[in-house]
Amino acid sequence: MFRPEHPNPQFLREKWINLNGEWEFEFDFGLSGCDRKFFERTSLDKKINVPFCPESKLSGIEYKDFSNGVWYLKRFEVPNDWNGRVWLHFGASDYYSRVYVNALPVGTHTGGYTPFKFDITEFLIPGENIIMLYAEDDNRNRKQPKGKQANNFYSSGADYTRTTGIWQTVWLEHTPQNYIKDFRFYPDPDNCKLAFSANTEGCGIITVKASYEGRTVGECEMYSSGTVKGEIGLSEKQLWEPGFGRLYDVEISFGEDIVKSYFGLRSIRIDGKRVLINGKSVFQRLVLDQGFYPDGIYTAPTDDDLKNDILFSMALGFNGARLHEKVFEPRFLYHCDKLGYLVWGEYPNWGIDHSNPEMLGIYLSQWHEAVMRDFNHPSIVGWCPFNETWNYNNTQWDMLLSSIYDMTKSWDETRPCIDTSGFYHVKTDIYDVHDYTQNPAELREHFNDGKVFEGENPSIPARQSYFDKKFFGKPLFVSEFGGIRWDCGIETPGWGYGEMPKSEAEFIERYKGLADALLDNENMFGFCYTQLYDIEQEINGLYTYSRKPKFDTEIFRKINSRKAKSED
Repeated sequence: MFRPEHPNPQFLREKWINLNGEWEFEFDFGLSGCDRKFFERTSLDKKINVPFCPESKLSGIEYKDFSNGVWYLKRFEVPNDWNGRVWLHFGASDYYSRVYVNALPVGTHTGGYTPFKFDITEFLIPGENIIMLYAEDDNRNRKQPKGKQANNFYSSGADYTRTTGIWQTVWLEHTPQNYIKDFRFYPDPDNCKLAFSANTEGCGIITVKASYEGRTVGECEMYSSGTVKGEIGLSEKQLWEPGFGRLYDVEISFGEDIVKSYFGLRSIRIDGKRVLINGKSVFQRLVLDQGFYPDGIYTAPTDDDLKNDILFSMALGFNGARLHEKVFEPRFLYHCDKLGYLVWGEYPNWGIDHSNPEMLGIYLSQWHEAVMRDFNHPSIVGWCPFNETWNYNNTQWDMLLSSIYDMTKSWDETRPCIDTSGFYHVKTDIYDVHDYTQNPAELREHFNDGKVFEGENPSIPARQSYFDKKFFGKPLFVSEFGGIRWDCGIETPGWGYGEMPKSEAEFIERYKGLADALLDNENMFGFCYTQLYDIEQEINGLYTYSRKPKFDTEIFRKINSRKAKSED
């Protein structure tokens, strides 16, 4: 079976069945399958390996042309002891999905990056059952977020191979009739306690028990009438810190329902131009990670591949990443949590027409699902719903940015939010800028005395003044820089930023100069280098697309690990 591990360690029940593996499959190029009642079929023409998209090699299909409609079919049986509710979960399916069980419609979902589930108890029959999923995907319509998926047949520029349909784990789950619906954790390291909220189906006693390395450190028991809030005093203070993913285990029980989860004891707050983690200024040495894989496209071949990308980054001296133009799967965030790896959650806004008022409703619902899904991950230290959207003179665009920022803060007041990464801001907690200047001396000069914000940097097309009263004194973040092109002869040549260095020594000298320019700036709380690994035609990674190091990683670890001027 492909990807056999539980897809979400933060919400784990004992009774579940992984449905990954071989499914039946069929293209629907004319989008006529519903009219032809494909959902009544008991077989389809092709086979596909779920959870890999049909464009990928690992799917067994590897069809890279546009396929705006696809159908999936899977047979399954439910264990005899599952006598409560049965839930059908999809980690993600791009873009619009319609689900049938035994030829009956059970629900739909819109959005290519967030999970959805259905209670299918009433649709089941004894013995063999059939799931069918129909997915529509057209990333050229300017109404759906696509991220870095190419609009044209061939990948080009910063767009890569598309993903259609299912690309994360599918699974069944059993719950009692009364069950735990969801919960949120609010760690408080200053007072060594955990506040929480939970929603339940039904009324009764809910128990929340926290432990650390097997030792019980706190417990709370309360009555829930559907919603409940409480807190647990912790007898041990084990801080979650960069490089040290100290996690508390949590067991939540409600009647017969038991869910296992975890949390990290850490806080984030802004103090002037610094972003503090547990009250300490930590320079965020980030790298751009776009979550692409040569054989799986959007889907990592194995769970180890997810973890290894983090370890590859840490080997270079980075302590985190921008998870760029994609909502990464929960298993990746789980490894970030365990390793103490700082990440910024983003949404793949590329592809939508930001000036269209209709986009507010489309974007708001999908971004909300992403924030709610990932709220409990200690590794996420900030939100950034948009990236490089420059039509800043459009009133609708300003309203979109402002509204999404406000809603994000209403959903999560514990983390900073950047309205849009790069160049232009309407309402933000952090002043964020992209600068691909290749000359280290020029980059250093750009950020001296605010010159970069006064129009002296030709690499920034939409300039604002950092000393505008709206932004004065906010933390400064160069969230994209570098991107140095390097074709090491291992894989297909492509493009990167600037003229390619003539030697490894010249590459390292340029990299060090750019990194030092930002580490030496006392107003800077972090940077993000573009990027961790090459992707298809883009060769500005420090690793190749197949994750082979281009240089001695120890050299970059020493450069990136140097203490920054703004750090404690």
